[in-house]
Amino acid sequence: AVDVNERQLLELLGPPGSVDAEIVVTVIGGQGYIFGRGNQQLSPRVIQRVGRDNIIVVALKDKVAALGTRSLLVDTGDEATDEMLAGYIRVVVGYREQIVCRVDS
Repeated sequence: AVDVNERQLLELLGPPGSVDAEIVVTVIGGQGYIFGRGNQQLSPRVIQRVGRDNIIVVALKDKVAALGTRSLLVDTGDEATDEMLAGYIRVVVGYREQIVCRVDS
């Protein structure tokens, strides 16, 4: 595995609009975090550069079911980024299978 930091990710992305990129992320831990716990290299600047529409959340059905009625969570350390991510997002839970989950900060 190769560790990549925020600076390297921003260099790979280049100036805003220069590269099409997506972030694929899974639910972290039992609390339902998708950003802010264990993936600090995906900083608010990286997330903003990639854009909300280019974020793909992938999770096992059981992991999402274990959350019950709780929302997925974000804690990027930046209020504007957390607000951008809030709302509803599609979560890939299987082959050609998605559900919609609420995201809160």
